[in-house]
Amino acid sequence: MAEILKKTPLHALHLELGAKMVPFAGYDMPVQYPLGVLKEHLHTREKAGLFDVSHMGQAAIVADDHETAASALETLVPGEMQKLGRGRQRYTVLVNDEGGIIDDLMVSRLRDGRLNLVVNAACKEKDYAWVETRLPAGARLERYDARALLALQGPKAAEILARHAPEAAAMKFMAAMEMNIEAVPAIVSRSGYTGEDGYEISVDARDAEKVARLLLDDPDVEPIGLGARDSLRLEAGLCLYGHDLTEETSPVEGDIRFAIGKRRREEGGFPGADRIRRELAEGPRRLRVGIRPEGRAPAREGAEIQSADGVTVGVVTSGGFGPTLGAPVAMGYVDAGYAETGTELQLLVRGKPLPARVAEMPFAPHRYFRG
Repeated sequence: MAEILKKTPLHALHLELGAKMVPFAGYDMPVQYPLGVLKEHLHTREKAGLFDVSHMGQAAIVADDHETAASALETLVPGEMQKLGRGRQRYTVLVNDEGGIIDDLMVSRLRDGRLNLVVNAACKEKDYAWVETRLPAGARLERYDARALLALQGPKAAEILARHAPEAAAMKFMAAMEMNIEAVPAIVSRSGYTGEDGYEISVDARDAEKVARLLLDDPDVEPIGLGARDSLRLEAGLCLYGHDLTEETSPVEGDIRFAIGKRRREEGGFPGADRIRRELAEGPRRLRVGIRPEGRAPAREGAEIQSADGVTVGVVTSGGFGPTLGAPVAMGYVDAGYAETGTELQLLVRGKPLPARVAEMPFAPHRYFRG
């Protein structure tokens, strides 16, 4: 039986805009528009792109007081939530009892103190079930299934959004606040998944098309599909859950140590703390690294990584062509002894070993607005 795909509130608009639709995380999603993946990618780097990310899960941790909500969330994640300031956002991970990553997510504390969550589309039902069964007494999960999420990304994103919501211009990277976009109430964060400056915009599903059309009316904004979203995040060195991060991967192995708060490292008190704290102290057995293949042939997910003398030392988890660089890029896990920048490697592509080396990430510089 064919899978019945869900549709985002912008589905009809995608069809109107000529999108090529594909199944993704149970949704019918645009992979590209007539502009094409390469030009969509470069347009986002040069001007601004609009992404429909309404398939993502939106929810909140709710309690009688905000300190209780933050403490409750800290029983599930290694991030510092009690000191997350109002109007700020933080990246963290849900971890299992073995220290593996159930999902990565964004947490925002709004001005009223509420803790909002954005989780990955393919994981949201699993995440919600895990959170609901693990939250301590006095806190609960509140789902926001009737909201849509858009991302406006690129160097012109700020000036474009500020024409409709002037408060957006002064926001710094990882700020989050409620505002009106024209007359539409929205929750806006200055964040995204491209390495560029930009915003993620949460609105009631009934207002999604109005806001999308408002932004697309600007000549510097193009609709962008999943294809360019993936190449943009790869160039930015950002992880894709289910590929670069899994339930077997720890945040230390994944090289996202910044997601583990300083106090949490000292105190523990989250699932998998023993493993994670041990890896912080002693180093992990393997590590996620950036890889620059030589030549023009990209190495895709699953490609074997070998040492220069042909010993298997890891596997590629994300790979493709980087349009900004005009060259292939990849990420993968290698044995810790091969993780140093500049280490020579080989990638098995179609059975042939191709020379490569460990490279610093991001491949394309981040251009977040920090004020």
